[in-house]
Amino acid sequence: MLTEKHIIIREGTIKEDSLIAKHFYQMWLDIGVDESNIILESQNITLQFIEEARQDLFYKAFIAEIDSAVVGSVSCQLFAGLYPNVFKDEYRKFGYIWGVYVEESYRRKGIAKSLTNRAIEYLKAIGCTRVVLNASPSGKPVYSSLGFAEGNIMQLDLV
Repeated sequence: MLTEKHIIIREGTIKEDSLIAKHFYQMWLDIGVDESNIILESQNITLQFIEEARQDLFYKAFIAEIDSAVVGSVSCQLFAGLYPNVFKDEYRKFGYIWGVYVEESYRRKGIAKSLTNRAIEYLKAIGCTRVVLNASPSGKPVYSSLGFAEGNIMQLDLV
């Protein structure tokens, strides 16, 4: 097991946006989405999303490094919402964490947890009152260990 001394978690740079987009793509493949179901322009779509989120939603990425090699990343931002936000920030200002990714050979070493913690710290620093995320089955234990509770999302598959 790696110790936190071996893992460096740092803020990602604009120059690393392509790496973040690559990790986001790989994350979907790793959780079982067939490549044929991902839009060919996914890299550009993700890069455009990041650029807009950086301008409008306080977007930040964090990178995990071991011996100067990037082994994981996470993105976070203000949650734009699924419906009009009619609440004062001090009542409801949600942060959103997405794209938590760790290369397969480095998993189960606490890296995803460290990345998520760093994103939580940032969202707290910008005044968020809650952090939300969508967890893959393999990610749920990580987020549960950090105190995330399962929410009240309900879904109905139509296909």
